[in-house]
Amino acid sequence: MSPSAFITGADRGLGLALSANLLQQGWTVFAGQYMEDWPELKALQSRFPQQLFIVPLDVASDDSVSRASHHVGTLTRELDLLINNAGIGQRDNFTPIEEGLAYDEMMEVYNINSLGPLRVVEGLLPLLRKGKGKRLCFISSEAGSIGRSERTSWFGYGMSKAALNMAVKNLFNHLRPRGFRFRLCHPGWMRTYMGGSKNDAADLDPEYVAERIVSYILDDTVDEDKLVMRDMDGKSWPW
Repeated sequence: MSPSAFITGADRGLGLALSANLLQQGWTVFAGQYMEDWPELKALQSRFPQQLFIVPLDVASDDSVSRASHHVGTLTRELDLLINNAGIGQRDNFTPIEEGLAYDEMMEVYNINSLGPLRVVEGLLPLLRKGKGKRLCFISSEAGSIGRSERTSWFGYGMSKAALNMAVKNLFNHLRPRGFRFRLCHPGWMRTYMGGSKNDAADLDPEYVAERIVSYILDDTVDEDKLVMRDMDGKSWPW
């Protein structure tokens, strides 16, 4: 039986690239899809019809995560890897405190970026417990690093990633003694749609980043008993 992974936010960008990378290595991939009208994931499925299963998923919704987890459980008895990739940026990142902050939007960012991964871990944990890999990967960001922060705004996104890092630390404390292995990744500034439209000014292609991240995820010789946030070049970041 081929190893199996569930990837959130697989519609496009890094999630799509991570899916393609694992599929090319022979993995079975359950791809969380939020945007049903986005064509790239379906095109990827046409290339790997026996390996790629598209699963409707909104990580901001308890009901959606519950339905997705149940659906995956009808397709497989176990999972080896979960990559919590789904996330959003904030449309107005640079508003200073004096000009009034968009709190409703910040709560949406927090719900997706911080609580979303917890929902997915909770929903899929029974399948992950049965898998041989027991790997949990979380796509974080240097924006959540308290030790390195020099920003004066960007409240919603940075706070959401800092909260995610704390959630991952708590999960590590609880699940590492039970055999789970963890990866916390800062992918860098990519040409993706994090802000709603494609960021062509960014430094990195998601396919290149995905290759480096997958290599780190599957390397069982490093960071098996500790939690470290690393970028795609293997550099550790304070968080």
